[in-house]
Amino acid sequence: MANTLYDALFAPHRGREGPFLRLKDGRHISYDEFLRLTARLANALRASGVAVGDRVALQAKKSPEALAVYAACVAAGAVFLPLNTAYTAAEVEYFVTDAGARLLICDGGSAAALAPVATKAGATLLTLNGDGSGTLSDLAARQPDDFAPAERGPGDLAAFLYTSGTTGRSKGAMLTHDNLLSNAEALVKAWRFAGGDVLLHALPIFHTHGLFVATNTILLAGGSMIFLPGLDMDDLIAAMPKATTMMGVPTFYTRLLADPRFDRQLAVHMRLFVSGSAPLLAETHRDFEARTGKKILERYGMTETNMNTSNPYDGERRAGTVGLPLPGVELRIVDAETGKPVAPGEVGIIEVKGRNVFKGYWNMPEKTRQEFRPDGFFISGDLATQSADGYVTIVGRAKDLIIAGGYNIYPKEIELLLDEQPGVVESAVFGVPHPDLGEGVVAAVVAKPGAKLDEAGLLAAIAGSLARFKQPRKLFVVDELPRNTMGKVQKNLLRDRFKDTFAKPA
Repeated sequence: MANTLYDALFAPHRGREGPFLRLKDGRHISYDEFLRLTARLANALRASGVAVGDRVALQAKKSPEALAVYAACVAAGAVFLPLNTAYTAAEVEYFVTDAGARLLICDGGSAAALAPVATKAGATLLTLNGDGSGTLSDLAARQPDDFAPAERGPGDLAAFLYTSGTTGRSKGAMLTHDNLLSNAEALVKAWRFAGGDVLLHALPIFHTHGLFVATNTILLAGGSMIFLPGLDMDDLIAAMPKATTMMGVPTFYTRLLADPRFDRQLAVHMRLFVSGSAPLLAETHRDFEARTGKKILERYGMTETNMNTSNPYDGERRAGTVGLPLPGVELRIVDAETGKPVAPGEVGIIEVKGRNVFKGYWNMPEKTRQEFRPDGFFISGDLATQSADGYVTIVGRAKDLIIAGGYNIYPKEIELLLDEQPGVVESAVFGVPHPDLGEGVVAAVVAKPGAKLDEAGLLAAIAGSLARFKQPRKLFVVDELPRNTMGKVQKNLLRDRFKDTFAKPA
């Protein structure tokens, strides 16, 4: 039976002995070994009651087995729901319940906290540890290593990725087989990936960047990945001589530049460095080229669309821009009010259309309608300009999103927690430039008359309810929040006031 994504990414590698994953300990996992593991896991999903179209949530450490769960979901026709490993049990509960997940897979150390979540949601709970052990692996070990993929067409769902919305409630972006495949096809061509490529992979695999952009591109090209557990400078520098390409968020590049071991000789053989998920400072571009003689290739994407634009592989890579629309992606910059295209160089909202654009938000038909124009263009909410020759420059976000270290953070969720604290009248959370993370989360709070607020105490009070990457790195008590004549808080003024919060000393 035909299975759009499996047939393109996985089936061509049956029986192939060449390495797919190169691990930190020196072991290699061949394509054939990975596909046999995938088959056992797909059979385990079936044995756990997962049917075609069911959602499978995974919150587990990065490992070959965790990556194979994604492949197993594709094979079994399930909808894969990867969850950030930093999410608290309360956060996981929302995602699992909203998605109606049939199965929740988590690290063994989280099982006790997440068991009630699974029970409440009516989901089965299985464990998968960073070393590959766990009840899921035990079940898979008893399964055959062949599996007939479920029939799935281009428009069938392959994954849910949750993204923040204007109300603060996370939305499940529904991504189809064709959404994912079309983007991988565009990137293989745009970035010249081939079977001989070795991708240095230190990204998480619960995020579109490390999971779909990196992994799907390598699978389609038939290359291999140096599959590191996470961002560790010693590991990254040790592995670089064996790689040909690397994908990272701006933090990767700022930390490499801060390490004296990273020099021109270490990078001389690398053909491509890609950066995304957060804005890359023009200064980082210049410093990287001065150090290595190579230009970072910056691109722009979203959870709902995967990649939309890229600086060219051959041609001018303009610092501060995210390049040109990818083949197959229609992009326009429009006036927020009228929806009409603006002139070159003028600021407007990015709208995109193409096979890469998601199907809509899970169980939110009205929200989905609001985010699409009648002619099918998706309203990104990102503010940008486009030059006369097509280069796109992101200048801000109409939606109040913060991107820190490549992770999306929606202020409303944090503000609601701060507003509940004793002595707080109101709060505003926003992002300001951060030399390592791209943006750092900052909170401004107003005290009730007579109340004395303790900044450290407030941060500690909300820490247990938020993943670490969402927690404000600085909190300031202010007399009042700046507002316009309509009463809307002017966060742009707060960003300007506190823009140097994380600035390095001169």
